[in-house]
Amino acid sequence: MIIVTRKGISPEEIDRIRERVEALGLRTHVSVGETRTVIGCIGDEARLAHVPLLSVPGVQSVHPVMRPYKLAARDFNADKTTKVRVGDRVFGGRACLVAAGPCSVEGEAMMKETGSAVAAAGAALLRGGAFKPRTSPYSFSGLKEEGLRILAEVREETGLPVVTEVLDPRHAELVAGYVDMLQIGARNMQNFALLTEVGQLRRPVLLKRGMSATLKDLLLAAEYVMARGNLQVVLCERGIRTFGKETRNTFDLAAIPWLKRETHLPVIADPSHAGGRRDLVAPLGFAAVAAGADGLIVEVHPEPESALSDGDQSLLFGEFERLMRDLAAFAGAAGRSL
Repeated sequence: MIIVTRKGISPEEIDRIRERVEALGLRTHVSVGETRTVIGCIGDEARLAHVPLLSVPGVQSVHPVMRPYKLAARDFNADKTTKVRVGDRVFGGRACLVAAGPCSVEGEAMMKETGSAVAAAGAALLRGGAFKPRTSPYSFSGLKEEGLRILAEVREETGLPVVTEVLDPRHAELVAGYVDMLQIGARNMQNFALLTEVGQLRRPVLLKRGMSATLKDLLLAAEYVMARGNLQVVLCERGIRTFGKETRNTFDLAAIPWLKRETHLPVIADPSHAGGRRDLVAPLGFAAVAAGADGLIVEVHPEPESALSDGDQSLLFGEFERLMRDLAAFAGAAGRSL
């Protein structure tokens, strides 16, 4: 349930409304917008059924949230959009942000070379995997804490905030100590213990859609993070598995405008995993931005042919520069900047 207050309500009146709700065993979340303030009521709403909330000073209207994802629902936020700050970058504003880097951190020299190249081309964040979930147990699974240390060093040199994947609740605090944003990958989208843990860390979260997940599943996964108090969540469409074998995944372009209408959270796309081929990254990225995406996450490698993971979908430095140059036109056509 959400309580919409009248314009010009005082902080003291907001506190009294919260106290009334919390006295019944519910939690509250206050979202202050330019034209209204929304107080979200989290918990067993049946306890509010017979409470005359409209008679409470400062209350303008009361609305039930019918969707199963209460905190992620668009109505829950006063301004209808949430801006997620990662370092000094902001997802959900006018600018589309691009995170770029290799699938895996393979070494210090390679990572520094890549970080410098993507920063020069206009990337807003640096991506790279230190802990890697692999389909085969015999594949390279990352440098672990050494990889985190390398990412932190490259951040110092380039000024780019860092996003990396966390796989295990036991590692969440360790990873959060090195990076600016925690990524929950497709394989872990419904790892509820992990979602709960990162929800307690107050670190921005990049949540990727699972390989066979519905959009409702994705938003309920976000709800797990947000229910623990962390509302700084960015959603990522990265393609889903279907019967098609021509591409690595099937890119659900319609998911982007649907999510933008259904939730207040920023939405980005991963054209690298969506297509699984280097030549498909640019057109899928253009389509995502044109559809309203708040940014992209793209794999870039100095020598894709020798990459330890996902070389087929990794762009060369020159190809990434061209992507960024051409992407600006699509962002501009969508009323955004890059």
